[in-house]
Amino acid sequence: MDNVETKGRRGPGGPGGPGRGPGRGPGRGPREQREEIDREWQEKVVQIRRVTKVVKGGKKMSFRATVVVGNGKGQVGVGVGKASEVISAIQKAVADAKKNLVTVKMVETSIPHTITGYAASSAVLIKPASKGTGVIAGGAVRTVLELAGIKDILSKSLGGNSPLNTARATVDALAQLRRAEDVAALRGITVEQLVG
Repeated sequence: MDNVETKGRRGPGGPGGPGRGPGRGPGRGPREQREEIDREWQEKVVQIRRVTKVVKGGKKMSFRATVVVGNGKGQVGVGVGKASEVISAIQKAVADAKKNLVTVKMVETSIPHTITGYAASSAVLIKPASKGTGVIAGGAVRTVLELAGIKDILSKSLGGNSPLNTARATVDALAQLRRAEDVAALRGITVEQLVG
């Protein structure tokens, strides 16, 4: 009877032995790469609100979190999450923000031109600024601009002051930005012709 079962044996060929094959050791790729990518992103909670819903048995309480996610290199997004616990609401908001990322067209440390973004009753005006000006903004607008990686900019909130709507209006403005080269290429002319 030579065919003895080797299941559970911890020898060179069994599970747990040195012969387990590739995939263990310094060359572990995908997980480490994911961790590095996650480290790139910064998250900032803009607002946490307690929401009450009236149901048949009484009132159901939950939390709504508004989170801004950015990598400081021209990518930023705003997300909203609702859950019965604050931590779960924040996690959902972060996942939502990463699904709604926009890429910001930048010129050095500022933006190419003046633009106004809108979201519901909020409107946000952003203007390019010279080097060394800093981020002249407050509240949710400042958070979005900083996480996008913009260092010099002027802004003014023109509509409602809801943190969620002002953050979304800022992202809307950033998504509309275009460089002179892009506009010139679209029109089939040179940058000099476009400017002059």
